[in-house]
Amino acid sequence: MEIRNIIAAISLSAAVILLYTLFFAPPPVTKENIAEKNNTEQSSDAPSLDQKENVTEISREQALSESERIQFENKSIIGSISLKGATIDDLTFKNYNVSLDSDEKVKLLAPRNTKGGYIIESGLITTDKNIEIPNANTIWSVVGNKKLTTQSPIKLSWANDQGITFEKEISIDDKFLFTVKQRVINSTNNNYDFYSYGQIIRNEIPFDVSNFYILHTGLIATLDDELIEEDYDDIQEEKFTRTSQKGWLGITDKFWLTSLIPPKGKEFKTTFDYKDKWRVNFVVTEPLELRGNSSIEDKMEVIVAAKRVDVIDGYGESLQIDKFDLAIDWGMLYFVTRPLFTAIDYFFKLLGNYGLAIIAVTVCIRLVFFPLANFSFRSMAKMKALQPEQVRLRELHKGDKLALQKATMSLFKREGVNPMSGCLPILVQIPVFFALYKVLFVTIEMRHMPFYGWIRDLSERDPSSLFNLFGLLPYDVPSFLVIGAWPLAMGLSMFIQQKLNPAPTDPLQARLFAWFPVFLTVILAPFPSGLVIYWTFNNILTMAQQVVIMKRTKVKTAN
Repeated sequence: MEIRNIIAAISLSAAVILLYTLFFAPPPVTKENIAEKNNTEQSSDAPSLDQKENVTEISREQALSESERIQFENKSIIGSISLKGATIDDLTFKNYNVSLDSDEKVKLLAPRNTKGGYIIESGLITTDKNIEIPNANTIWSVVGNKKLTTQSPIKLSWANDQGITFEKEISIDDKFLFTVKQRVINSTNNNYDFYSYGQIIRNEIPFDVSNFYILHTGLIATLDDELIEEDYDDIQEEKFTRTSQKGWLGITDKFWLTSLIPPKGKEFKTTFDYKDKWRVNFVVTEPLELRGNSSIEDKMEVIVAAKRVDVIDGYGESLQIDKFDLAIDWGMLYFVTRPLFTAIDYFFKLLGNYGLAIIAVTVCIRLVFFPLANFSFRSMAKMKALQPEQVRLRELHKGDKLALQKATMSLFKREGVNPMSGCLPILVQIPVFFALYKVLFVTIEMRHMPFYGWIRDLSERDPSSLFNLFGLLPYDVPSFLVIGAWPLAMGLSMFIQQKLNPAPTDPLQARLFAWFPVFLTVILAPFPSGLVIYWTFNNILTMAQQVVIMKRTKVKTAN
């Protein structure tokens, strides 16, 4: 009996404490990790992009007014493209606010000479130093339409003094996709080689990255079926380079993604590096051969997206992007987190509320594990019925632990009781607990989604607090004292559930277990309210099933 209770407590504590550790403690850096990263660097004949860049930091508004711009807008995003460098450096998400209490929209991209500079470049480079090519300071001309919409692409042009004209055609869809077609026209008799590239440059780390240790934020790629995740501080220490045949690359935030999809069917070199700012880029290793009096063309895609699952999956399928679904950090428990999200999203579309969807999924989970729980509860009910006999054996064999152990095991064998069976439902819940926490934390679908009453965001903690009587007293409490109504309901349900289980015969163990619900209430109070709601309803359903089984077991024993 004591073994079962100890294992149950350790299992629950390990689940909660491990999540807590993942949330607040950074992952360790080992020599093996650094060595592995160093070994990934490979050489290539393709030229590298110039690292040198000096800018003067100014305000966003001033930066936007400094250069002529092409405006773009669809139903999802709004922003502009600078004609200086033909860079995508101004983008705002129309459907996402910065916070629940603000109408300000989320701005992701910003001009390079601002503090939060975050830009996307594309172009062609060459190993021939005698050819003048477009760079970050090149002023492009607009040909025809001067606003980019889903129905009207834009065309940019620039020509050097050597008889070569560079053209770009940029189009957008109704969500987050930019398609960049590049063309070079040679009006001379000379032959040239060009290499296409795409590049993302970010000036600074987002302010809240340091709190996100349960998911990856930073530089990301899938290259030849391998997921590459590099933290900002890792790249500050060591550059990453790899040549690949397929994949994509970008920078990922908790909810937002900037990504480049290189031309299909061509080998490319990917580089992550840092020198005053972070850069993610690719250079196609196979040159585009530009013959005299001819032209060459190339195409790449740029996706700057809110990481909605249907959007990421949709682009991955329609554009045939290798493993693009991993842009959302489903974690090591992908096989649990992804189906769990699918189930929650299904019930959300059915019920219209993610809180109700979580409750519906909780019921489904209980049904899946119903036979296992039944087996466990029958064993626990028998254990509880055998407690008087265990107490008698303890008194009978006082001072002789070996005799007591033999007598107890004989009793269990005679009555067909397995003292370890009560742990099974708890153990199988741990992966679900992890997976639900992951889903609530990383999916933008859960962001700013309300339940009922005071729960305005299921992905955030319950904002109410016992220590100001849930808002009745006119003062705010420190964050560590914000223990809301839902965590208290969870703790109460756990306390009642504990009373249904056989109590430890050891008085010290009994006192420790009595405080266990209080411990979990305090630990889980800062966790997403959706997770606490799941745990509360799971406890309620568990108790209902346990009461029924215990009553049936008692009747059977009496007969």
